[in-house]
Amino acid sequence: MPAAEPGRSVALGAQALAIEAEALLALQARIAGPMADAFARAVDLMLACRGRVVVMGMGKSGHVGRKIAATLASTGTPAFFVHPAEASHGDLGMVQPGDVLLAISNSGESDELGVLLPALKRLSLIFIAMTGNPDSTLARHADIVLSSQVDQEACPLNLAPTASTTAQMALGDALAVALLDARGFREEDFARSHPGGSLGRKLLMHVSDLMRSGAAVPRVGPHTSFTDMLREMTGKGLGFTVVVDEREQILGIFTDGDLRRLIERGADLRGLTAQQVMHPSPRRIRTDALAVDAADLMEQHKITSVLVIDEQSRLVGALNSNDLMRAKVI
Repeated sequence: MPAAEPGRSVALGAQALAIEAEALLALQARIAGPMADAFARAVDLMLACRGRVVVMGMGKSGHVGRKIAATLASTGTPAFFVHPAEASHGDLGMVQPGDVLLAISNSGESDELGVLLPALKRLSLIFIAMTGNPDSTLARHADIVLSSQVDQEACPLNLAPTASTTAQMALGDALAVALLDARGFREEDFARSHPGGSLGRKLLMHVSDLMRSGAAVPRVGPHTSFTDMLREMTGKGLGFTVVVDEREQILGIFTDGDLRRLIERGADLRGLTAQQVMHPSPRRIRTDALAVDAADLMEQHKITSVLVIDEQSRLVGALNSNDLMRAKVI
């Protein structure tokens, strides 16, 4: 089995990245210069589309196309990928008049796409070609041509699609970014498209979704004996008990840490009441706050629990770091 030469491998890797970086810089210059009008028109037409953006491509361009369609869909532009070969055998029925077609081919001469061109034209689609050959068959049939041309591939044989697919991917990202901005797409919108991801959990999950409530929240009155207060705290297993008045307004909190400090001082605990040993003004958060805000509050004040209140500042729940970890908010 042949062995790689470390020095040559490193040099080729660095050269590949340099070639692809140069290709992206050239693409940036085209978008800001000679391709600016075409790019802006493509964004406007995709934004105005009442159907969906249909992405097609063969081979490596097809792999890139799947990713572009997924990025568009997750950032507010309805889109899906159709394989050109499957389109010739029935999947073309997924494409409807009023859709926008984004066809990707570096050469612009893909046979599978070429066969579809007459049928696609009859559908009265907006046809956008992303190609490395502006003089190709694909480009001649398109309403708008977005050039993904590169001077050379990163492959030392100048054969394997490398820099060209990087340029295609980046151009697709550029379209998606311009579209999401034009739509006023926000973090909350992104989270709704990714409810199972970490951002979705952070931006969609509220304190009320995770908090302990009702009898699960340890609470005592201000005149509760020290013994009864410890019994309440131990029974609920949260490491604290809340001291509230008859209207459920929070007066203070007593924690495991407060108990240790009293013992270290040698205090006589038998005659004490909850009000005498509580820590006033505990950290609290509203039920409608995001769970990630509760996590930030705990981290900022180096605490492991926070009390939850309603609009009238009444105690309605409690949330600790374990609850947040189980929900994968932290």
